[in-house]
Amino acid sequence: MNSKPERDVEKAYPLPDFIAKLRRLADALEEGKRFEIQIAGERISVPARAICNIEHEREGALEEIEFQIKWEHPR
Repeated sequence: MNSKPERDVEKAYPLPDFIAKLRRLADALEEGKRFEIQIAGERISVPARAICNIEHEREGALEEIEFQIKWEHPR
């Protein structure tokens, strides 16, 4: 069982930092390696087996694209 508390954080980054994170993610995906990232003070380790998808939402004049990476912790 995962003992980590639930969390829902959205963090904005300056464009150069965001680009650097995307580049590191792309490199890890291409190499089939684990991806490590720190978001709002918490270090996250994304396993190579994670599922990646892209989500598009539209509500009135607001549009959003989310690049999502999902995985479950082994039991």
